[in-house]
Amino acid sequence: MRGHGFLLANYVPGNSLVHRAPLGLKFLLVFGCGLASFIIQDWSISTAVLAVLCGLFLLTGAGLKRLWGAVRPLAAVLLVIGLFQWWQLGAPTAARIVLNILICVVAASLLTATTPVQKLLDGVVTAATPFKRFGADPERFALTIGIMLRSIPYIAGTFADVRDSARARGLERNPRALILPVFITSVAFARQTGEALAARGLGEAED
Repeated sequence: MRGHGFLLANYVPGNSLVHRAPLGLKFLLVFGCGLASFIIQDWSISTAVLAVLCGLFLLTGAGLKRLWGAVRPLAAVLLVIGLFQWWQLGAPTAARIVLNILICVVAASLLTATTPVQKLLDGVVTAATPFKRFGADPERFALTIGIMLRSIPYIAGTFADVRDSARARGLERNPRALILPVFITSVAFARQTGEALAARGLGEAED
């Protein structure tokens, strides 16, 4: 099966300033951009912030292709959102909303493109450790995120492969030819993942 990304850029080895930045600082950048998306009310400021983030992304050596790959899955949705908000609230508001969404996506992609997955998960464990006193399990939380990061691209890739196969047979307009194979493959993948976790004693909650 072909490899497929989903929304966020994959890790790109490098030695850029962003690569060397502390993981906590990168987390704060993503959190700050998410918070800014609720605060910024001027589309021109959103444009400037997005331009800075895109510049940082390109400085990592990831390239325009990876940046576009992170944004492309959202293009159709953003177009619909932009047109609807333009109709309802006007062009400046529509531009601000779309740009703020892109800010969040590019910021998160900047994190994933410059941080190995294992280091990212270790950071999640460290950040969640203070919550152990409330009954949280940082390792299981990180494991859940790891499975999600692995599963979403796999399922997205499955859908793309099934779609291409259906198109080759002239069945691209047949919902059954698209949905059923993806459903069967996804269930099989979920079962395999569950069996692998159970074999390692991670499938059931501790008594």
